Amino acid sequence: MINPRTLLRLIHINWVLVFHGLDEIVLKTHLFRPIRFLAALSPYYWLRRRNESRGVRIRKTLEDLGPIYVKFGQALSTRKDLLPEDIADELVKLQDRVPPFPNEVARRIIEQELGMPIGEAFAEFDPSPLASASVAQVHTAKLHSGEAVVVKVLRPDIEDRIHSDIALLYELARFAERFWSDARRLRPLEVVAEFEKTTLDELDLIREAANAAKLRRNFENSEIIYVPEVHWPLSRQKVMVMERIQGIPVGEIEQLKAGGADFKLLAERGVEIFFTQVFRDNFFHADMHPGNIFVNLPAKYIAVDFGIVGSLSLSDQHYLAENFLAFFNRDYRKVAKMHVESGWVPSTTRIEEFESAIRGVCEPIFEKPLRDISFGQLLLRLFQTARRFDMHVQPQLVLLQKTLLNIEGLGRQLYPELDLWQTAKPFLEKWFRERMGPKAKLNQFMSHFPELAEQLPEVPSLLYKALDNAAYAKQTSEAQIREIAELRKQIEANHQTTLWTILVGAALIGAAIFFR
Repeated sequence: MINPRTLLRLIHINWVLVFHGLDEIVLKTHLFRPIRFLAALSPYYWLRRRNESRGVRIRKTLEDLGPIYVKFGQALSTRKDLLPEDIADELVKLQDRVPPFPNEVARRIIEQELGMPIGEAFAEFDPSPLASASVAQVHTAKLHSGEAVVVKVLRPDIEDRIHSDIALLYELARFAERFWSDARRLRPLEVVAEFEKTTLDELDLIREAANAAKLRRNFENSEIIYVPEVHWPLSRQKVMVMERIQGIPVGEIEQLKAGGADFKLLAERGVEIFFTQVFRDNFFHADMHPGNIFVNLPAKYIAVDFGIVGSLSLSDQHYLAENFLAFFNRDYRKVAKMHVESGWVPSTTRIEEFESAIRGVCEPIFEKPLRDISFGQLLLRLFQTARRFDMHVQPQLVLLQKTLLNIEGLGRQLYPELDLWQTAKPFLEKWFRERMGPKAKLNQFMSHFPELAEQLPEVPSLLYKALDNAAYAKQTSEAQIREIAELRKQIEANHQTTLWTILVGAALIGAAIFFR
């Protein structure tokens, strides 16, 4: 049964939808149709601006509903191929232009976290936020050493709102499992749990700082991407201080053109960065929307906001790489077999049928530039195919799918003619040679050789112990076999005695009846 707090939140969501003029959504939710008439009693309903476009109304609704809904809008803003242009353009504003919270609140949080006045921590501090997002906002500052930095501050009471929204998502997932036939395959509770983990991780800025430090090490001295340095002495759970970067937001296409950006190289490097993070490092930035990516001309990326990162198990990483490579080689039979071997579809699936279905979805998209391919439409087709073969959603891959969609949206903006397949395929082939080839196996053996050499002197004693244990086990087994044989003899003797007793008893009863 839905708890009262979650029910109130659900009512509030519908109230906000009605207040911003999105009545049609509420009218499709039969349980909350009365909310429309309740809202109509409010003077704010009648005083609202009626000349706002639908894009503005949707953006304001998401802003009012809170950080989780803002993140949803951020994800949609990168998919101009799936949304009407007016809505997509308006949702772009959610990436770094969410209404800020007051400067006085930001200063109070910073001073509480650092345990010192602002003036003691910084030589200069700009009270006007540089950017404001769903979970935190950013101020510029200068250290007493003269270094320019940015100060990221969590929104006040953000934890309570996120916990409330996640509780609502769990309730909706439970409803889905009860009333929706596809829910077992889509595993909504597990997907919400994965989303909860990544979202709550964003509320700890020390964790984000650690993520930034790891990504910085992974791409140290890289020519394709730069990760700013964390200033650890002034970083806390609710405050993070980081080197201030200078770059052009990747979404400012006209500004990039004016600066002479190499769009083809930028698009290719975006794909390279994605596959490098996923397969070389197994640690990837999972929130790569345009508000978090800048460009240092002509073609070097700068990344910020490391609250959401992802990684895969070694088995998922291996299966994913093989699937990608087989997909790029149009080896649909191998794709089908890999799905079965990885457990992503039931073992009873007929490979030939699954292969044919995958070919029907994927073959039409090859040899097309990115501008002619919609991963949104491709995923929709794959979803429909998956339903036929009872393919389960893999919650651990949700972040990866989200990141891939962000990369596609980014590439579509920068260089629509990009051949995604030919850009990615050589990278995966190289990865396989380095990880799975003979040289890789030899390197793995050599890396473990010191450990093996250290244990070599103990091999004779370990061998003797193993043989002794085997002999003891054999003796124990033989004794158990003898005991079982004796027990069997005893059971057989008892059985014969019981049988004779029954026969004698039956004879006596028969004689008594006959001679009566």
